[in-house]
Amino acid sequence: MSLTRQEVEEFLYHEAELLDEWKMKEWVALLTDDAYYSVPPIGSPDANPLTALYLVNDNRERIEHRALRLLKKEAHVEYPHSSTVHNVYNVKIVGEEDGVTTVKCNFSAYRAKRDYLDNYIGINEYKLVKEDGQIKIAGKKVILKMEALRPHGKVSIIL
Repeated sequence: MSLTRQEVEEFLYHEAELLDEWKMKEWVALLTDDAYYSVPPIGSPDANPLTALYLVNDNRERIEHRALRLLKKEAHVEYPHSSTVHNVYNVKIVGEEDGVTTVKCNFSAYRAKRDYLDNYIGINEYKLVKEDGQIKIAGKKVILKMEALRPHGKVSIIL
């Protein structure tokens, strides 16, 4: 069954809201059992994860550990939590094959903490599927369209 752009947009807005409200358990529930989440090196979106240093290259288990760790006090970089605003726009369904819908959208994510404002911009590439009538993320690739990560050189939130 094909997903409509409206269904996809509503799903992506819901995902952004969960991330901004730090509802990490609910966000993890949006993932399939074999999901992946990757952030390739800046300027090399098609780099091989076996030979390039990805900012993030997680399978489902690692994604869940990353998301749940962000809720703990021991995650010093995000405790107390940053204020974030995730925006998605220019949503486009680019293909569908074997029940997997490929979606691209532009994004901006703002992170405010301790007098700093970080702005991440780029393109999200999703692999979406329907499981038990619900849209799920089978894959999310975040392509940063930045020259560098400033000022801290890291990504401490889920983009």
